[in-house]
Amino acid sequence: MSTPAIQIIELHKYFGDLEVLKGIDFQIDRGEVVCIVGPSGSGKSTLLRCVNLLEEPTSGQVLIDGIDITDPSVDIDQMRTRIGMVFQQFNLFPHLTVLGNLTIAQIKVLKRSKEEAETVAMDMLERVGVADKAHEYPIRCSGGQQQRVAIARSLCMGPEMMLFDEPTSALDPELVGEVLDVMRSLARDGMTMMVVTHEMGFAKDVADRVVFMDDGVIVEEGPPSEVLVNPRTDRARRFLRMVAEK
Repeated sequence: MSTPAIQIIELHKYFGDLEVLKGIDFQIDRGEVVCIVGPSGSGKSTLLRCVNLLEEPTSGQVLIDGIDITDPSVDIDQMRTRIGMVFQQFNLFPHLTVLGNLTIAQIKVLKRSKEEAETVAMDMLERVGVADKAHEYPIRCSGGQQQRVAIARSLCMGPEMMLFDEPTSALDPELVGEVLDVMRSLARDGMTMMVVTHEMGFAKDVADRVVFMDDGVIVEEGPPSEVLVNPRTDRARRFLRMVAEK
């Protein structure tokens, strides 16, 4: 058996007295696409942020390729270079051009030369279809273009896996498709992906596995054809009915 790309063991997270994650156990294998779905406030984004320690778990373990990143002796900054993260809001530096946004971490963290960093950046911008925006500032790009730039920025670091936190929820409906198309192409290329999403069509088409969360626990998980089409639990059925009615 190969080591899972991501393994989460008995994970709990409290914010003060509020328990947001209540003993989460699951794993993602290399090359697998897992979509996390569920109502607002169910703990989905908190779980995702615990995977690269943007949120520190209260207890439990997070293993990346078998390395326990909750161990204080682990260099979390080094581990984060292996885990790309794409946020709801694009988190681009407004004072840098698109190219500048893509080269800064390569130069500072990976110690690449400016020339090498720019070559990698242009390759990644080409890949996500916004190479023509390289010398623009983010404000001159649409929301969909900014999110594709954010994905390209993560890819510049050569990650082994990608985390997506509701990557389309801040976008106008007509721009959602262009971001999902980039994510589909990453999935086809075998990228390990953990995606918090409310895009049920994407989850149905692309996910190897869907995890339904509610109230800080995993209620059910399995192939999209089971969880999204024929859920076992009343909670999942109620949620999917609500989503379908929107």
